[in-house]
Amino acid sequence: MARIAGVDLPRDKKVKISLTYIFGIGRTTALKILEEAKVDPEIRVKDLSDDNIRDIRNIISNDEKVEGALRTEIQMNIKRLMDIGCYRGLRHRRGLPARGQRTKTNARTRKGPRRTVSRKKQK
Repeated sequence: MARIAGVDLPRDKKVKISLTYIFGIGRTTALKILEEAKVDPEIRVKDLSDDNIRDIRNIISNDEKVEGALRTEIQMNIKRLMDIGCYRGLRHRRGLPARGQRTKTNARTRKGPRRTVSRKKQK
């Protein structure tokens, strides 16, 4: 089993798909990494040689920001927005959508489950 950037890659998938299991690497970046390492994207992870794994690992560690470092950077960017008090920062602080989506309906992912507001009985 190949372990790259602290992530165990699935053995039976193609390398171009397996690399996307690493946070911060998508399909395009995976293909770029494999081209740079001179590895066939169609080969399965279990068929990779130790040299291929070492080359891929070196390229990722030198050129790409992945996993913990990337998560930290994203969190710091959000914290910076909240500290300077810009609109996007306020939306993050309140747990609402930050990119202009409507909130009268929808936005359940950001707002969480509905909270029923009870009304007093009228006499």
